[in-house]
Amino acid sequence: SMVFRACCAVPAHVGCGGVVVNGIKDKTIVVWFSCGAASAVAAKKTIDRYGSDNTIRIVNNPIKEEHPDNQRFLRDVQDWLGIEIEFALNSKYPSATCEDVWEKRKYMSGPSGAPCTVELKKRARQEWESKNNYDYIVLGFTADEKKRHERFVMTERADVLPVLIEDGITKADCYRIINEAGLRLPEIYNLGFPNANCIGCVKASSATYWNHVRETFPEVFKQRAEMSRRIGAKLAWYKGGRIFLDELPHDAKGRPMKNMDFECGIFCEERK
Repeated sequence: SMVFRACCAVPAHVGCGGVVVNGIKDKTIVVWFSCGAASAVAAKKTIDRYGSDNTIRIVNNPIKEEHPDNQRFLRDVQDWLGIEIEFALNSKYPSATCEDVWEKRKYMSGPSGAPCTVELKKRARQEWESKNNYDYIVLGFTADEKKRHERFVMTERADVLPVLIEDGITKADCYRIINEAGLRLPEIYNLGFPNANCIGCVKASSATYWNHVRETFPEVFKQRAEMSRRIGAKLAWYKGGRIFLDELPHDAKGRPMKNMDFECGIFCEERK
């Protein structure tokens, strides 16, 4: 696999060659890239800040249910960063499809989250980590997600470099930086979705979200409705209770999408 080791890839104020940033030198830093704007900017900042003295690796979990344009964005980001993005898969699910996970587990989503996230992101990451040596990880937590970062460090691990938080970079800043770099965001954002998650993400329960899926991707809505009915998963929240997608009225409104309380980054947990 290709790694990035550049001289003078750090900002001028940091210095080059002899100056070690935050005492980090000759380490391996892994950036987990989720095809979203924030993790792309996090990767760029990591290279700028640490690239001259350390080995940087960028890893993605490919998932079939994501919009196909996510992989176009990944290739564009790869060119922008000048580093080959690697892939991490769960060897039990080589297809990297959520449907396989739901079918095998006979479970789509519930209070403890979704099995697709656990199998295709968390377990895939853990499998990769068990086979590769690294010292630090970088995630796309932005300045407006400081609490998520803190909770993650507290509950899972402390070897996280909060590059976006340290520079005060918000989600909105990430979109701006991507645009200024001449990169086109994944198509899913242009279609009115709040993140680059899978189309028809089963962690969503908002009637607004599911009706937007029905309108923009009717085939995906139909697939989710059929599978959730077969498995017995009531994915939508409507009038104070859970209902099947095929019971959701076309004009039903729920929480606005931009405030949805889930984010399927490489580390997935409910927002508090």
